[in-house]
Amino acid sequence: MRTDTRSRMIEATVEALQRRGVAGMSFTEVLRSSGAARGAIYHHFPGGKAELVAEAATRNGEDVSGFLAALPADDPLGVVEAFLALVRPVVAASAGGGGCAVAAVTVGGNGDAEDDALRSIAASAFAAWGDRLAERLVAAGLAPEEAADLAALLLSLLEGAHVLCRAAGELGPFDRAARTAVELTRARYGGRRRDSAVAR
Repeated sequence: MRTDTRSRMIEATVEALQRRGVAGMSFTEVLRSSGAARGAIYHHFPGGKAELVAEAATRNGEDVSGFLAALPADDPLGVVEAFLALVRPVVAASAGGGGCAVAAVTVGGNGDAEDDALRSIAASAFAAWGDRLAERLVAAGLAPEEAADLAALLLSLLEGAHVLCRAAGELGPFDRAARTAVELTRARYGGRRRDSAVAR
């Protein structure tokens, strides 16, 4: 947990975006959660809500990239299973009414320049997540194109599960998709290990 006021406000905004999205989050909620004084808003974020939301989405994207870059890469199936274990608690929060802070900045809005900037931040974050996943899959023995395709599938599973599980109020949609992802990976890549990939 970061301790400086600005970082606490960003973390509180990430949590607010997960629960309420951009339209539903308020400065009052962010201030209460972060323990910051009201004057801290424009001191740290002179651009107001748009700047605060942009910083939160960027920070969340970077944090997730770090987690993905640390996934074990013994074999492709291991990467997939580790990814699914990493994101399951996050999707569980969606089932309870939460969501993805990065995805939240792509929803709604007026189609103005601020919305375009937020969508660009989200696109960059998703691209970075795909790159980190693909890197782990390549390290586990997949060819780069295969790795990129499987990474895209896993991210689509994650973001789709956020929506489906939030609507259903339970983890069933994620668990079904996760089982299928594991079985498909095992069927196609289960025997391919890092040492055999190096030997090819």
